[in-house]
Amino acid sequence: MPCVGRRSVSAFLVSLLTMALTIGLTTSSCGDDPPTKELQQAQQAIDEARASGAARYSTEEFTAAEDAIKRAQAAVTGRDYRQALNDALDARDRAQNASKDTVDKKAKAKVDADRALHDAALAIVDARAKLRTAETGRRAPRVTLPLRRDIADAETHVQEARTALAHGDYLDALDSLNTSMQRLNDSVKALDAASTPPAKRRVP
Repeated sequence: MPCVGRRSVSAFLVSLLTMALTIGLTTSSCGDDPPTKELQQAQQAIDEARASGAARYSTEEFTAAEDAIKRAQAAVTGRDYRQALNDALDARDRAQNASKDTVDKKAKAKVDADRALHDAALAIVDARAKLRTAETGRRAPRVTLPLRRDIADAETHVQEARTALAHGDYLDALDSLNTSMQRLNDSVKALDAASTPPAKRRVP
């Protein structure tokens, strides 16, 4: 009986050791697998961020996400799966942050573009009134023609901005308006300066 008992204990210990080795090998095997799921999640998050406009509205965070997934893919090629996992998770998080940031920045850009469009319309009305006054006063064409040209350009850009706003391209609308309004304001100032009579010199 004692011999049987010792053999039973030995068999039990061998069985435990075999199970431990099997679990260890299985765990090691899982750790050596590439993080396919995490890479897919990261790529999906990047695709969604790109579709939302993050490349323009959250450029820094979106670029960081793209760089991180490139590092993850390079780590997979080099069979450094632990590093690949870290980079894939980083890419996913950064892409998700870029998407959230884009929502906020888009909302602000829309408000700014609406305001800029309203201000541009008022500026054009004011510029046209000043142009009529100058032409009625028979100001020289070299003074009035630049303003007439810039008014026409501003009206074109206002139409382009309205189209951009309708398509959700708020940054394009702002760029178009800011450029044309700067030129229009400069022309109005030039007209005002040319229309102001020189100060009379005091006679001693």
